[in-house]
Amino acid sequence: MKVAVVAITRHGIALAGKVVAALPGASLFAPEKFRAEAASAAPASAQCYSGKVGEQVPALFAAFDAIVAIVSLGAVVRLIAPHLGNKESDPAVVVVDEAGRFAIPVLSGHVGGANALAGHLATALAATAVLTTASDARQTLAVDLLGRELGWKIEATHAAIVRVSAAVVNDEPVAVVQEDGSGDWWTRHANGRSGPLPATLQRFARLEDVDPERFAALLWISQRAMPADYAARLAGKVVVYRPGDAP
Repeated sequence: MKVAVVAITRHGIALAGKVVAALPGASLFAPEKFRAEAASAAPASAQCYSGKVGEQVPALFAAFDAIVAIVSLGAVVRLIAPHLGNKESDPAVVVVDEAGRFAIPVLSGHVGGANALAGHLATALAATAVLTTASDARQTLAVDLLGRELGWKIEATHAAIVRVSAAVVNDEPVAVVQEDGSGDWWTRHANGRSGPLPATLQRFARLEDVDPERFAALLWISQRAMPADYAARLAGKVVVYRPGDAP
């Protein structure tokens, strides 16, 4: 992940040095008037710009996978708002306060990795990650991230992902059918889960063991094609995962 760390004040730049140290390969961006401070904070990776910080946003969005901004949350929202596209292409954006007490994911929390990045920074800075994504805040399953660290691919419409995700976070009964792939996915899921699988998620070894009418949604981990009768009964409420387990 290519990360840009943006700081606009002396105190922010000093903290940015710690952030850069915690993120190998990260680059620090600071105003030209603080070139000496930036060079001291991150000797090998400081870059300085002239003009307003907002003028740097398009280039940062285009060149980096993530942006850590040591800037007020409100200012960051206003700066990035004109450049938002969608969660598949927007970079992760995390705000850190100048005191280094909080790491707040602002954009692309799941797919872009902002939640995981905030968690990493919280550990490195002895800060608190402020996670507002329901699945992360409640430590439940994140439908759009299941198996991501193992290389699994998702097959589902956006509408189905939204519907199934809602069923999970609202504690509706959801079937999890795993016919293929590594079974060791929960503790590594979405930056790690320490508790048990939620009781509302019921696991099965075969699709044919599930009565679709009993469940609000179904997660199917398999390499085979879905039988036509099940495809009809599960229309709009199933997300399919194709394992490609990473070593």
